[in-house]
Amino acid sequence: MDRRWVGTDGYEVVLAEREGRQVLRVRRDGVPVADCVSVAEVARHVDLADLCEVVELPFQRGYEAVG
Repeated sequence: MDRRWVGTDGYEVVLAEREGRQVLRVRRDGVPVADCVSVAEVARHVDLADLCEVVELPFQRGYEAVG
């Protein structure tokens, strides 16, 4: 499962690989903004307090959404 964080104004941070090295890729509205090698670099582009990790829950058959 890929890890992903979303923030305000269309920002998203995902794990990526660049030149054989793991980076944190900052995107805005799907467009790459920067590949960062540290959290401090990410903070130059987006307020870290605004980021929220997206957690995908496993799907189980037999359960229906209540609504």
